[in-house]
Amino acid sequence: MANKRARVMYDFAAEPGNNELTVNEGEIITITNPDVGGGWLEGRNIKGERGLVPTDYVEILPSDGKDQFSCGNSVADQAFLDSLSASTAQASSSAASNNHQVGSGNDPWSAWSASKSGNWESSEGWGAQPEGAGAQRSTNTPNNWDTAFGHPQAYQGPATGDDDDWDEDWDGPKSSSYFKDSESADAGGSQRGNSRASSSSMKIPLNKFPGFAKPGTEQYLLAKQLAKPKEKIPIIVGDYGPMWVYPTSTFDCVVADPRKGSKMYGLKSYIEYQLTPTNTNRSVNHRYKHFDWLYERLLVKFGSAIPIPSLPDKQVTGRFEEEFIKMRMERLQAWMTRMCRHPVISESEVFQQFLNFRDEKEWKTGKRKAEKDELAGVMIFSTMEPEAPDLDLVEIEQKCEAVGKFTKAMDDGVKELLTVGQEHWKRCTGPLPKEYQKIGKALQSLATVFSSSGYQGETDLNDAITEAGKTYEEIASLVAEQPKKDLHFLMECNHEYKGFLGCFPDIIGTHKGAIEKVKESDKLVATSKITPQDKQNMVKRVSTMSYALQAEMNHFHSNRIYDYNSVIRLYLEQQVQFYETIAEKLRQALSHFPVM
Repeated sequence: MANKRARVMYDFAAEPGNNELTVNEGEIITITNPDVGGGWLEGRNIKGERGLVPTDYVEILPSDGKDQFSCGNSVADQAFLDSLSASTAQASSSAASNNHQVGSGNDPWSAWSASKSGNWESSEGWGAQPEGAGAQRSTNTPNNWDTAFGHPQAYQGPATGDDDDWDEDWDGPKSSSYFKDSESADAGGSQRGNSRASSSSMKIPLNKFPGFAKPGTEQYLLAKQLAKPKEKIPIIVGDYGPMWVYPTSTFDCVVADPRKGSKMYGLKSYIEYQLTPTNTNRSVNHRYKHFDWLYERLLVKFGSAIPIPSLPDKQVTGRFEEEFIKMRMERLQAWMTRMCRHPVISESEVFQQFLNFRDEKEWKTGKRKAEKDELAGVMIFSTMEPEAPDLDLVEIEQKCEAVGKFTKAMDDGVKELLTVGQEHWKRCTGPLPKEYQKIGKALQSLATVFSSSGYQGETDLNDAITEAGKTYEEIASLVAEQPKKDLHFLMECNHEYKGFLGCFPDIIGTHKGAIEKVKESDKLVATSKITPQDKQNMVKRVSTMSYALQAEMNHFHSNRIYDYNSVIRLYLEQQVQFYETIAEKLRQALSHFPVM
């Protein structure tokens, strides 16, 4: 049978050395293998070049080769129909026999100011806006990473070829704000295909899960009898108000030692990271998609009460380059440290299981258990037990408004600092060093001119001017390198908090929705839709939600004070050292000039 042909719907840039094929939108390719696996197919272009292409990036053409606009099917759709037909035939045959079996450039923050961290404009709902797909970085940097699979001393993580598509290699572009400019941000995931980007973006709108939409709030507030969950999240009143109960011993998780692994007989590659909790010192390995899974589960379970910031971006092109791997590992480390520092997240069963599974069976069991967890969305509040009297509705509303006002103001402040920092980074790595270089070259040129005069008494002056010129060239290099030593850390900290603050509109929206339901309860009682006891339960439960919000804000504030004190101190210390170094170089240059 002749090979089928397909039209390319989206541009795709091949990763060098990964058996992929670069294709462009509108191009017609021949499908040499429609189901390589993991969401890929093998195709051949008109030049005869062969390689792998994502199935979602092409649509199959009819056998006559014409592009029928009204009824074109993608390869993925066609594969589904083919499998459905095969399953139907198999089922019919089996039934008849009664034997059926079920089988970075210089500016790594260039778009932070362009993207929104949350929808703060609307007072109703405050739903977070999904951000666009991650940017692509295309370079020809050779891959020098070790190609060994995993670490012999550590459990290797979920095996390839899992029975629930756990190892699909192509993870769609991660939603993120890492764009080269605002136009890229507006374009969203168009580079890699809108359908793919929208379906795989892990910045998940909360209303897609039970418990986050308005009916979910009612689910918690109007439940006749809340089941007594095994897991309890106590809330106590400390010196600064309601707070989570912190564990007696804390731990961190070290993300290190990235290794390149492969699957599909070496056709596909990926990077996995070694995770070592400091309280066990026993390592496990995880790929980026495993972090993605953890983020999704934490968001689903805790997202209405606790801000769960997005992971660093997922990118396809250039994902094995050393610079990108280093940057991603640094940001995964920061994300994991944040989760370890949270007293509720760090002690949760899903987080502990992610770090401490011992074999494949234990991993799969824990994974499926987490995915079936019913105590998610607003129902997470049913596990919380404030050790304090119930609050009245007026105080609850005031607390909610105060949190909303502060987080909105801080969000504005963080974005402003990111914008200013981005501009300063560009200036320090671009125009400013060039200005110092020009000064240095101009001084040296002047010294050369002076030397041509033939006058015997100016040798010392000319040498001194030459040294001053060289000093300014050295200063140019110092200026270009300095942002990596101080501004980098300030920007990373701000980006982390931008992620946190982007979660609060949804959290505040959930609380406001619950408050409005309680306000409506009198009408519901009057029309006999609920009983007076139901109303009392609603007030008690919205009080629990308020205590949780206050406890989370106390945790947020304590971390904020510590983090910004640390990072701004570091920034100022590095700035002092930077200017002292420049001053010393200028003093040395000055010492060469003769005293007249």
